[in-house]
Amino acid sequence: MQIEKLFTLILITLAVLFVQCQSTSTNSFSWDSFIKQHSDQNLKAVFNAPDSYEVQIRYTQINRGPNQEVNFESYDFNVDTSIYFYPASTVKMPVAFLALQKLNAIKQKVPELSMNSTMLTDSVRQVQSPVSQDSTSVTGLPTVAHYINKLFVVSDNDAYNRLYEFLGQDYINQQLNKKGIFGNSRIVTRVGVSGFSTLENRFTNPIRFLNEDGKTIILQEEKETVGNYIRPTKHAFKGVGYYDDKLDSVIMKTFNMYEKNFINIKDLERSLQRVIFPEAFPVDRQYDLAESDYQFLYSSMSKYPSDYSFYADDDELNYDGYVKFFMYGDTKEAIPDHIHIFNKVGFAYGYLTDCAYIFDTKNNIEFFLTATIHVNENKIYNDGKYEYDEIGIPFLAEIGRQIYQFELNRLRENLPDFKKFIDSE
Repeated sequence: MQIEKLFTLILITLAVLFVQCQSTSTNSFSWDSFIKQHSDQNLKAVFNAPDSYEVQIRYTQINRGPNQEVNFESYDFNVDTSIYFYPASTVKMPVAFLALQKLNAIKQKVPELSMNSTMLTDSVRQVQSPVSQDSTSVTGLPTVAHYINKLFVVSDNDAYNRLYEFLGQDYINQQLNKKGIFGNSRIVTRVGVSGFSTLENRFTNPIRFLNEDGKTIILQEEKETVGNYIRPTKHAFKGVGYYDDKLDSVIMKTFNMYEKNFINIKDLERSLQRVIFPEAFPVDRQYDLAESDYQFLYSSMSKYPSDYSFYADDDELNYDGYVKFFMYGDTKEAIPDHIHIFNKVGFAYGYLTDCAYIFDTKNNIEFFLTATIHVNENKIYNDGKYEYDEIGIPFLAEIGRQIYQFELNRLRENLPDFKKFIDSE
């Protein structure tokens, strides 16, 4: 009997050790191992010269507790928050979140104000432009809600610029610094519009909000930025030349990005995490949003161009992966219904960046992934000659697919509950 008990005990011990080893091997992640295991050409060429492509990647695992509390474990590749890269349209994401926050604050004094209130933008400076209509809106009028929808679904530049003008540099940067989202990052310019110098970007247009009867309920005068939010970064002078629109020629001098927008990889992820999992942060580090705001954002981030009639006939935009670089950026195939990508991409000057929360309701997996890559072989900026389709997007798409595959095999003690995200769609 003693021998039988001893044999049973040994079997149990071996079984426990086997399970522990399996769990460790399945859950263990390192970028060194990842790179060695994947010989795909889309990955290999870039990983062989990460500094040349200015690659930075942050992969964050999400582990749920027994009561669905979340814990983050991050793995960084080549991440250096002091090195400058151009974030392009990724700056639109925290601006969208803050626009809803500012509306909430104003609503305390003006209850009839909402994200669907008509928002009219005036102009008082030569470079500024007014907005009184929006042909893509159901009502034909601009609203904060519609700007946010356009900002996420096709990365609309004007939508961002109007929200930037509503907020202003002081509000944007002070709020993001106060919440512990921004370190050395800054949002100090409009995007995709010419004529705005560093000085002109410090001024915001006058804005009016109307009620349903067309009466002005909020009048925000022109504002000038008070603070200075530009912090030193390394390598802010780029390349060997740049195309000058005014002169219609290439200037053979380094391209100065020192005073442009910048969000480092970690700050970009932080801005998204606080909307996806606000409960994981102290109250003073969260956006001040209502539950309806979160539901609206989850819905907005989950939409595709095909969900909106005003993009239905635009073949260049009307496919699921248009602004979903991870996993689907290099294909026009439909994204399966069980895979959801809440994200914001940016692409300009040869930089491609994506910050995403990806979850799969069929396989019960979820993770954050943020990455940037620079593809500008001739080192001339603003000439429109970049290797987006040849190198950049295939790289980001493959990174997304391979991390997704790793997550499929990763063991979890507690399965995630996606109800709050799915109910919003």
